Amino acid sequence: MNRFERFPEPHGEAEVRYLDGEFRILRPGSFVRCAVTGQTIPLDELRYWSVDLQEAYASPEAVLTRVREQPRQG
Repeated sequence: MNRFERFPEPHGEAEVRYLDGEFRILRPGSFVRCAVTGQTIPLDELRYWSVDLQEAYASPEAVLTRVREQPRQG
């Protein structure tokens, strides 16, 4: 999402496609849920996500928790 796009008015959960350095709103809403904690994250506060897993995270600690859960490759 770039800074010129407006955030949607609906107050439900948004469906989002996570990209490198940005995200695209597929279904309007005002928040997404953290994949680790279940906490709601307002779209204007969304800073952490995984492009590979297509998940949002509420904090760096939630990212670390998810990374530790993933099997090691190689």
